[in-house]
Amino acid sequence: MTTYSGPATLILADGARVTGMASLGTNNRGNLNGWSGTFRPNEVSTDIRNATEGLQLELPYDQIGEVAVTGVRKLLATQVLMSLVGRGPAPF
Repeated sequence: MTTYSGPATLILADGARVTGMASLGTNNRGNLNGWSGTFRPNEVSTDIRNATEGLQLELPYDQIGEVAVTGVRKLLATQVLMSLVGRGPAPF
């Protein structure tokens, strides 16, 4: 299993960029096309809460992967944790 944990930027369908922290991992040994994880945005907005499709996750060094949101869970009054599933090759 390959993993990544650190800073990331979620790019919304309209091009808006949201910074935060990601924790990602590949699902199958040696298969880098199956990956998923979580993203915790630094700031929460209605656009973030409603984001589901047409998203990209950018990691440091310009590594980008397509993602879809499978769930959003409230952590604190001002924070959410987004569950993500990757589409295509893992960017880490």
